[in-house]
Amino acid sequence: MKVAIGFDHAGFPLKSEVIRIVREAGHEPIDFGTDSTDAVDYPDFARAVAVSVASHETDRGIVVCGSGVGASVAATKVPGIRSALCHDTFSARQGVEDDNMNVICLGARVIGPALAAEVLRAYLGAKFSKAERHVRRLAKVNQIESDARRGIFDREGVS
Repeated sequence: MKVAIGFDHAGFPLKSEVIRIVREAGHEPIDFGTDSTDAVDYPDFARAVAVSVASHETDRGIVVCGSGVGASVAATKVPGIRSALCHDTFSARQGVEDDNMNVICLGARVIGPALAAEVLRAYLGAKFSKAERHVRRLAKVNQIESDARRGIFDREGVS
């Protein structure tokens, strides 16, 4: 599987570990930067990874910023992306198995390299279960996205 990876300056310290884990799991990391701790903006990297996954250029994505929150918020704005901030193995695995999560976000200032490795192994090793209840729920999530694309929420007064 091809895995898009992106880091802002705060996430950069985990970059080599993420690349190592992706490769050890038998996957190909596709690097969307950054390449140093020089200040950059996390939305740029979250967007690049999310667009790569949404366009099927890559199969899954990993975005790392300081807390993971900003990257997760930014990535979910790309249609077709189901990203989540995960700092534990259960959420990383369950997010894929139950919710078909396709981008995981980590906070390099929240978790260290050892825990990040465990979380990423859980994420990369998981597969969507396709259980009827999860397919039904995912269809409802997809309907929300479809409604947003059609401007339904604009008409309902949501801005």
